[in-house]
Amino acid sequence: MAGTLSSRRVPVAGIVPQLELAVENADGVRLAAAVGAARVELCAALAETEGITPSIGAIGQACGLGLPVHVLVRPRPGNFTYAPDELDVIERDATAALAAGAAGVVVGVLSPDGGPDVPALRRIVAAARAVKPDADITFHRAFDAALAAGVDPAEALSRLEDAGVARVLTSGGAPDCATGLEMLGRIVQQGRRTAPSVQIMAGGGVTLALVPSLLAAGVHAVHTSARPRRGGLAGGGDRSGAADPALAARLAAAVATDASTNEGP
Repeated sequence: MAGTLSSRRVPVAGIVPQLELAVENADGVRLAAAVGAARVELCAALAETEGITPSIGAIGQACGLGLPVHVLVRPRPGNFTYAPDELDVIERDATAALAAGAAGVVVGVLSPDGGPDVPALRRIVAAARAVKPDADITFHRAFDAALAAGVDPAEALSRLEDAGVARVLTSGGAPDCATGLEMLGRIVQQGRRTAPSVQIMAGGGVTLALVPSLLAAGVHAVHTSARPRRGGLAGGGDRSGAADPALAARLAAAVATDASTNEGP
């Protein structure tokens, strides 16, 4: 595991770090509410595909449970460069999700140069906010694919702010947040200078032990599915199955405890 950061702070004055739980159904939303998560990301086929767009029925059901639902809009697994017809599907799915009651949508589109595709994102954002003016737009871990392609993090963040994106989900361009911890801290600092309206949400391989270091790095939110790894919580391997309620509760408590400890001007 990468080294921890000793200084602790709230990333931006007035913004207390929050927990977002990745879920696949109404039971996941209920669990998130029970443990005190701030919101959920609703997706389908999380273990099989790392998430694709859920059905409109699942979206409507989840949105009726009282917790803010952010719907993943990803029409297929694979890369994040989309043909015109695929972009049309993303736009249609995003607006349908918001019309069904979603608080926001989670998207990720890359241009041929490997960075965030600003024209495509502007189109999606405009369509989303035509349905829901305060729709919250999150850019998912396509951001990490952009960093892997050599795109400068500050440039990528500037593009997202220019497109109207509110939040980016990232592991710091690494396979998981433990490996990307130092880069996450740099991304937070760069974001404050070049894209201050874009929140940084850490996600990818989040463990209970890692939460204090992520908050010390200055992230605005922690994203997790709270699914135990095959072979144990501390072991390697993929995550599978449903969220572990006890783990979800411990993660929520860790975020809340560190956030409370670090509150300040």
